Amino acid sequence: MDEPTFEVTDCAVIGRTFEEYAAMFDLEPAELAAGRVLDCPSGVASFVATASERGIDAVGADVVYDRPLEELARRCRDDRESVGEQLPEKRTLFEWSFYGSPAERRRYLRRASERFLADYATGGAGNRYVPAALPSLPFRSDSFSLVLSSHFLFLYGDRFDAEFHRESLRELARVATDEVRVYPLQGLDAEPSAHLEPVRSTLEDEGYEPRLERVPFEFQSGSTEMLVLSP
Repeated sequence: MDEPTFEVTDCAVIGRTFEEYAAMFDLEPAELAAGRVLDCPSGVASFVATASERGIDAVGADVVYDRPLEELARRCRDDRESVGEQLPEKRTLFEWSFYGSPAERRRYLRRASERFLADYATGGAGNRYVPAALPSLPFRSDSFSLVLSSHFLFLYGDRFDAEFHRESLRELARVATDEVRVYPLQGLDAEPSAHLEPVRSTLEDEGYEPRLERVPFEFQSGSTEMLVLSP
């Protein structure tokens, strides 16, 4: 019988590709070159590496970037395998139209992390990849036109409370001039996060403009919307 939740120790150090980001956040890649983009937390996603190749000014921020490359690669490999091994037995938590199969999902995980590690090792560290941890970022206000936050906020709502989410979203909005986009809005059990509505209500009362928008992507069952926050 499938377990009701996905088992992840701490927060998984895995990544996603540029193509996955484009779908998750409903991005038009050609339009990104007009501004500066922050991916936070970026993990071992290949979004920044591919964006840079395409002439997009992109920066990744994550607490794991203070680790030696060998340690980061090892943690990435262990977490990628742990996640991949659960996919067949817990496949009912997911909708498979994008990936097609657990095997293809694992190939995406490997492709993203290997592209990231290659970029990180050949000059990206300390340049495109900045050690940082929410809810406090080492960037000036209005440093980025667009901020993307993937698979951290709300996903780990069992480990981070509503106040952490409010502080983190305020901080992401501080460094953004246009929008913050957050995806997904479900927990590891694929259920909508209990923090979402209280956090939205507080931020709205504070003068932000939080709204939900549909995206052309679904992997966790029901994860068809992102949170868009306008400062």
